[in-house]
Amino acid sequence: MQYKHLHNIHSPADLKRLSMVEMQEYAHELRGFITQTTLKNGGHLAPSLGAVEIAIALHTVLDCPTDKILWDVGHQAYAHKMITGRAEGFNHLRTDDGVSGFIKPSESPYDAFVSGHASNALGAAIGFVRAAKLQNMPSKVAAVVGDGALTGGMAFEALNDIGDSGENITIILNDNEMSISENVGGMSRYFSRLRISRNYLKFKNRLKRVVTAIPFAGGVFFKALDKTKRAFGRVLGIHKFFEQMGIRYYGPYDGNDLPSLVKVLRQAHAMKGPVLLHLITQKGRGFKDAEENPSSYHGLAPAGPGVGEQSFSSIAGKSLCALAKENAKICTITAAMADGTGLSEFSKKFPNRFFDVGIAEQHAVTLAAGLAAGGLKPYVCLYSSFLQRAYDQVMHDVCIMNLPVTFLVDRAGVIGADGVTHQGVYDIAYLSNIPNLTILAPKDGEELKEMLELSVDYNAPLAIRYPKSFTKNYGFCTKVETGKWELFPFVEGMGKAVGAANVLSDIYILAAGNRMLELACQTTGAQIVNARSVKPLDTDFLEKLANGDAGVTLITLEDHMLTGGFGASVTQYLNQQGYIINGKVNVINLGLKDAFIHTHSINKAFELNDLTVEHLQGVIDKVTKLPL
Repeated sequence: MQYKHLHNIHSPADLKRLSMVEMQEYAHELRGFITQTTLKNGGHLAPSLGAVEIAIALHTVLDCPTDKILWDVGHQAYAHKMITGRAEGFNHLRTDDGVSGFIKPSESPYDAFVSGHASNALGAAIGFVRAAKLQNMPSKVAAVVGDGALTGGMAFEALNDIGDSGENITIILNDNEMSISENVGGMSRYFSRLRISRNYLKFKNRLKRVVTAIPFAGGVFFKALDKTKRAFGRVLGIHKFFEQMGIRYYGPYDGNDLPSLVKVLRQAHAMKGPVLLHLITQKGRGFKDAEENPSSYHGLAPAGPGVGEQSFSSIAGKSLCALAKENAKICTITAAMADGTGLSEFSKKFPNRFFDVGIAEQHAVTLAAGLAAGGLKPYVCLYSSFLQRAYDQVMHDVCIMNLPVTFLVDRAGVIGADGVTHQGVYDIAYLSNIPNLTILAPKDGEELKEMLELSVDYNAPLAIRYPKSFTKNYGFCTKVETGKWELFPFVEGMGKAVGAANVLSDIYILAAGNRMLELACQTTGAQIVNARSVKPLDTDFLEKLANGDAGVTLITLEDHMLTGGFGASVTQYLNQQGYIINGKVNVINLGLKDAFIHTHSINKAFELNDLTVEHLQGVIDKVTKLPL
């Protein structure tokens, strides 16, 4: 594809020098480059293709970075990144050498606020408006919100505040009729009603052109007709929801019609008080495959040959289907992530027992609590970084009443290309301090199946955490019990050597989770323990080691923050029992440092945090050489 404008636009000032025809050419070029790069590097293709004109129009009308654009979930904002001088870096999208896939203020002054999760743009936007006002600083603020994000409770809380404030803020409702999974709920049906009015609006605009052309009386006549239309609209309640909150609603408009979009944005920013522009956009626009199947092209993995990975998510979904076939009380809940968490098959086989609540993790957890209190067996399937949004509900609504809710904590541990906002490295810390809650971590797919079978009759809160994928099944799985670990037997071909019950050593690696076991299995000189019960600890095992004839060294290993993590729990227990102070046990904790992880590479994150075979082997060798 030939690029006439793409590499000549380095800032919004360059964009504003283009004619409208040239801007439309530029929009076409942006789509081509976004598609080309995302198919190669992975990323969020379909949503950004639909929002190209929104980005161009906003930067044409506003004066950024003095003015602020808040993007709700940054995967709408690829065009915004290139308009603001990051076209060259975009070629290395979602890598440490390129630009982030989400909004990142440390990357550019044009990125006003971190945006990796949904429903926060409106709250941040009203904050920026008030900050500018209190400091007597000129600033216009626009918040771009997807229709899927408006299923989140935070968005409603912010709308209520915005409407009550009366402050000048422009809300862009980017309605592409679909989020990651199909939109659900009353808000989705509400937007469907609004879309029905598009033909009426087109008729109104045509009528206006004809009527206002009537000499002398045309303008007066049209105003009378417009009053009738508004009265008719009030009867239908088409946009009453927003206007009753104090937010003027306009639309729906064609969000991919750039000339009209620029015009309506100028008008909106000239108004006083909060205004919402409802824009209908086409998800995947300009790329036929994405237009026809936007869900499949929402988020893409990097191009290239597969690495033979198996998905914990897929096994979880298939296992739940098998269990639900035998148990009519099993039901599942997710928050707009049915595909990602492996529940698509369950949703089709058991539609009456599958609940997608939209981007509303807090409600997902409390819904599960209600289902459990009502006698059912609910499974809440969420990514680790999304579950943290519902911390209070896990504690207050599930664990205080000791309800039998099982949390499938997907994408636990270090995350690759999605970057800092999606790291699943905090869940052990934020879950382990809640009474009544048990935490398990499977070593492979077979052990996940065993844990799910255990969960069916487990009459208390339970969390099972796992990363996206695993490389192999180990070929053995002793009975899974809470509070019990598994000492690895010797298995040929699992690595250089495997610490085992028949390998004499006073060094034990307590590995919590799949990735850490894979790491431990590539070392020599230590016995390896599958610490699959993260909470409660296997205190019988720890007591047995501590009370042995010789002192032992325990190396805890976790794909999680050291602060508040698995290793901290082991150290705390042994210290409370007096085993550390009396010298019977030496504990070394290996995990992630107390810092946010900004790299887009899992391997790089592990290297930066000394979670490598070389470092672990060095620790083992150093302990081995210590005098007894």
